Amino acid sequence: MSKQYCLEISGDFACFTRPEMKVERVSYDVITPSAARAVFEAILWKPAIRWQIRKIEVLKPIRWINLRRNEVGQVISTRNVQTAMKQGHGNLALNIEDERQQRAGLFLRDVKYRIHASFVLQDDSQHIHRYPHLNANSDSDTSENSLIKFQRMFERRASKGQCFNQPYLGCREFSADFRLVDPQQNSSKPPCELSGVRDLGWMLYDLDYSNSADPTPRFFQARMNDGVIIVPEWNSAEVRG
Repeated sequence: MSKQYCLEISGDFACFTRPEMKVERVSYDVITPSAARAVFEAILWKPAIRWQIRKIEVLKPIRWINLRRNEVGQVISTRNVQTAMKQGHGNLALNIEDERQQRAGLFLRDVKYRIHASFVLQDDSQHIHRYPHLNANSDSDTSENSLIKFQRMFERRASKGQCFNQPYLGCREFSADFRLVDPQQNSSKPPCELSGVRDLGWMLYDLDYSNSADPTPRFFQARMNDGVIIVPEWNSAEVRG
């Protein structure tokens, strides 16, 4: 296991969608571990490592906003794509005007978090389940799996604000600002509204790719104590699927 890192992330809007909401988007009260993991992976991702979120600190009061957005009602047919690949040509256009749908959403606004995480090395048998399209030996030699190497890569990239893709807060249109901070540094006291213990109910932890080709969602009982959520280990009894 590598040493622990801390990112301070913020944004104007966020939506960590509850899976039980089928049509209209409704966000969880705070960022989920899977969304937090995606922020770290946007800075450094390798098949040989897996990020583990340890702690989430909520630095601003939980505020909500109702928005109506235009969304596209369907995606381009997989069969049409396969046909075009075989023939070398085809109609893959999607008319947005015909497929536009207006949907309401209950989103978060003006959010700010401190996310604590570390990464562990995975062997080929672990990451090949999740990324079967990759060569199992792409990062399998000792030098590629070096903790020190990956630590230096992440520290260098995060300190310079570099990322492979723009981190976002649940939805890609809600981009996130981030900066690397000292995990030992105590953050300011949480807002008064976040004081005390708050039960957030069952929250999506992440998707499990180990058992089959179809990912299985796993959940945990999220509790916030003075603005801090302790995230259990992935393989702990607290995480259920």
